[in-house]
Amino acid sequence: MSDAAISLAGTWNLRDSAGEYPCEMAIPGEVISALFEAKLIPDPYWGRNEYDLRWITEREWAISRNINVPENAAAQDWCLDISALDRVAQVLVNGTLVLSAANSFRRFKPKVALKPGANAIEIRFLSNTKAANELQAAQPFRVPFHAGNCPIPNGNMLRKAQCDFGWDWNVALMPCGIYEAPMLRVASSSEIGGVSAAQKHTKGAVVVDVSSEVSGAVAAFTVTLGEQKVSGRGPVKASFTIQSPELWWPNGSGNQPLHDLTVQVGDQIEHRRIGLRSMELISHPDDIGRNFKFRVNGHDIFCRGANWIPADALAGRITPEKTRDLLQSAVDANMNMIRVWGGGRYEADWFYDLSDELGIMVWQDFMFSCALYPATSAFLADVDIEVREQVTRLDHHACMAVWCGDNELLGALTWFEESRNNRDRYLVAYDRLNRTLETALKQTVPHANWWPSSPSPGPLSFGDAWHDDTSGDMHFWSVWHEGKNFDHYRNANPRFCSEFGFQSYPSMDVIRAFADPEDMNISSQVMESHQKNKGGNARIAETMFRYFRFPKDFENFVYLSQVQQGLAIRTAMEYWRSLKPHCMGALYWQLNDTWPVASWSSLNHGGGWKALHHMAKRFFAPVTVSVIPDKNAGLAINSVNDTLLEVSVSVTVFAVEMGGNTHEIGHAEGVVGPDTATTLLELDANTLPVGLLLAYVWQASDGTRGGDHYSSLPYKELKLENPNVRLGKSVEGGGVKLTLEVEKLALFVTVEAQVPGRFSNNCLTLFPGTPATITFTPKSGSAQEAAEGLITRDPYSSSH
Repeated sequence: MSDAAISLAGTWNLRDSAGEYPCEMAIPGEVISALFEAKLIPDPYWGRNEYDLRWITEREWAISRNINVPENAAAQDWCLDISALDRVAQVLVNGTLVLSAANSFRRFKPKVALKPGANAIEIRFLSNTKAANELQAAQPFRVPFHAGNCPIPNGNMLRKAQCDFGWDWNVALMPCGIYEAPMLRVASSSEIGGVSAAQKHTKGAVVVDVSSEVSGAVAAFTVTLGEQKVSGRGPVKASFTIQSPELWWPNGSGNQPLHDLTVQVGDQIEHRRIGLRSMELISHPDDIGRNFKFRVNGHDIFCRGANWIPADALAGRITPEKTRDLLQSAVDANMNMIRVWGGGRYEADWFYDLSDELGIMVWQDFMFSCALYPATSAFLADVDIEVREQVTRLDHHACMAVWCGDNELLGALTWFEESRNNRDRYLVAYDRLNRTLETALKQTVPHANWWPSSPSPGPLSFGDAWHDDTSGDMHFWSVWHEGKNFDHYRNANPRFCSEFGFQSYPSMDVIRAFADPEDMNISSQVMESHQKNKGGNARIAETMFRYFRFPKDFENFVYLSQVQQGLAIRTAMEYWRSLKPHCMGALYWQLNDTWPVASWSSLNHGGGWKALHHMAKRFFAPVTVSVIPDKNAGLAINSVNDTLLEVSVSVTVFAVEMGGNTHEIGHAEGVVGPDTATTLLELDANTLPVGLLLAYVWQASDGTRGGDHYSSLPYKELKLENPNVRLGKSVEGGGVKLTLEVEKLALFVTVEAQVPGRFSNNCLTLFPGTPATITFTPKSGSAQEAAEGLITRDPYSSSH
């Protein structure tokens, strides 16, 4: 304890309102994890335990602890500084109610009276389900929610992570807790409310205008940026000019230097790290419709990335270390943007610090998703404060690219009988909410980038951005939800696709963590309870039979589901990247999982890479080559360069027999300019004999190289021969070095581990006489034990 602050992080006592289930609870943390760690409930992620644990959210819970305060400190003016309080809660200090909170995205600072010696602090978590139902009943008209996503109803009534009520990839447990450490603070005569760092970029220089709102008495201030310092008295305003600045760039476009910014007012100090960069959202009418792109430091950047959902369904299990691993995986797969989706939560400060460091641009949704929302004065007033607080907290980050009003609320206007029957009423309600968001954002940070909704054709446009690819950002779900084939991705020409995806099962090491051997069948109750998208298992199977031969067992079914997921996203990404500058970004759904589940993610729950993520590392490379079929069955060999410098690229194309023999059928070299896509070679429909694959290898003047294959036929129609994959293993340090050799052509060769860990590469096309070397590093345990459990899979062996 300092003289001015007492941290309330640590161990509290938990019980329900009847005094049952007493145990310890860590703060930050949440109730469900505490009950599990105390062995009072089973693992909520195992089997079908979810359904037997929903009683927890129906009850009221309380946590309590005592704080000792010295006599000389008790007489001071104290406040409780608490945020991420999830969600309907009452806070009592020495039996006196000091706070009734009802928004988990707000920060509260109620005054409290402390006494010398022991002080009792209690936080009561009221029933979220009861509160949600009561709020729905109090609305002037019904405000519908997406029952298909949320088995726990009326989540749209509460300012809480919407996916806590369930989603088509999430467990429905609706946790409650506190996710940031509360503090007791002595009130200061001057208090810093927030720090703004607006930037003006000119050729060779940048001006940083720093300002801060200060409550209380006027005091002297000092603002420091790097080696420069400005002091004064009164309103905090300081301007710094930096000549020849080191600019912050997204991953793949440059470095990410960060500069220390400190604001001191009296005894209050606020520290920030800022990157010097200009970030513009460019969207204006053109001869096609309306473009959509991000311009960083004057350069248009193609956005390569994925959508982010909470790192765990139980927020008490989220840590900076686990999150860094997920974000590092995004960077390692050559991503430069993630979209923080509007059905989760605004992430902790350290999430955006990590994104700054790693060069990940953040598309930030406000937290509204897939439902309609109240438009009462009280609700909108609360949202107004929420927005101002969150924007003030986060806008200084170099990673912040755009603030977006919501996820799919425009579409939701057509999803419900109530809104279809009275569109005007619900459209006006939506407009009131959307204008509240925009006004609060712009009044708080006038220079912020704003986009009204995702998807959206543009401001004040309420069209169908799921099928209209001419304007704004698009969500393209026809392949998954409508069962179209993968080639259908090439029928869409988006300006920016901020959502699209295809499901797979989690990897076997993850499945073993929630299912017994007898449950390992996609139609078992356990597997179906870990598939939250209606019809998802059938769609995976139907698609597999379209492209592959029937797998011989469950484990190979899981393996092929991941291969076809990767093929789906690769098909879209390679085509859309070839369209630049018409298309200037694509973010697949989704990067990560909240729990072990069949989903659209490329990273398993726990951070392991699926086949898609290994493929993404290749198809997201800043410089790459791909095969793009045209409408006449011809093939274009296309090269994309997302870097700021031109590169020379050479490519050689081969016809490949099923035994692995290759015959060169084309070669090309060309210069690919910065931020462009170029066709290097065109092959007519008769160049590749029927039944053969096309393979290609390429290298570029920047030192990068790669290669892959393309099949004009479904893989089930290829007469693959037994490749007899041989796997050599040797333990080196804490990892395993693997050598892969084949006797015949082998597609999508994937090494699987029995334990969590990271492969350097995977899901490979292998040719006889050309060994491949990769490594596996287990997360824990001995490398020798990990090596013993490594096995290979390929489509031939998976169906024979």
